[in-house]
Amino acid sequence: MKDGCNCCHKTKERSEKEYKDLINRLNRIEGQVRGIRGMVEKDAYCTDILVQVSAVSAALNSFNKVLLENHIRSCVVRDIREGKEETLDELVGTLRKLMK
Repeated sequence: MKDGCNCCHKTKERSEKEYKDLINRLNRIEGQVRGIRGMVEKDAYCTDILVQVSAVSAALNSFNKVLLENHIRSCVVRDIREGKEETLDELVGTLRKLMK
């Protein structure tokens, strides 16, 4: 886990379990993307590549869901308890971006 610069950006300290889960998911996605590149390099059939791209999209969507759930259960709940109502505006803005 890395320490962030609190002077410019928000950071979040994650539990070891959450950190490992997110990193494992990203590693799998990275491997899938490398596999797609290999398919392109080997002139794989378009439909086969499209199916793999769809799998990567689903994996990224799943990553987003897990990260969003963790964010709501930790950061958002904490900020609301501390009276930081602007966190709701931030959450709504994030949801709008995710739902494009």
